[in-house]
Amino acid sequence: MTASDAPARAPFSILVLCTGNSARSQLAEAILATRGVKRPMGPVVAASAGTRPASQVNEYAITALQFHGIAWRHAAPKHVDTLKDRAFDLVITVCDDAKEACPVFLGAKAQVHWGLPDPAVHISPATARAAFSATFDALAKRINALLRLPLETLAPDELRAQAQAIHDSLAAPPARTSARLRHNT
Repeated sequence: MTASDAPARAPFSILVLCTGNSARSQLAEAILATRGVKRPMGPVVAASAGTRPASQVNEYAITALQFHGIAWRHAAPKHVDTLKDRAFDLVITVCDDAKEACPVFLGAKAQVHWGLPDPAVHISPATARAAFSATFDALAKRINALLRLPLETLAPDELRAQAQAIHDSLAAPPARTSARLRHNT
């Protein structure tokens, strides 16, 4: 049997969960869908869902995606139960409520929590745009790092550890150097 005779592996699949499936999880799914297909190590497919889905995707989420050149017309919030029969390699929760209410996905190799503030809590258009832009940037950094990993070959514990480490390293406040150290350099 040659390498060309080997059956093709299904794309690595990622499910992103939040409460309303109208903001953070939609942003993450769109970024993954756009960048995951171009991954040199093999494509990544993405889905998103919510534990209590909203009636529509937040308009500022769509605006943030459009600003970054991502057309996200087909998006609609969906309940996590609609995906319970699908197998996912990685499940990422992006809000604390979804982490607590997240069902067990028996086929998932790993599950991690990338808790991010809800950008939809901002009321004024200016603060909402800024919050969604910051959330897009935070998710894009994490996803870019995730897509550089050899996802298909990592053992479940290693996948979980590395995916969580990506979030933890980017969520940590920048290290401060003491005044004494700055004066001695």
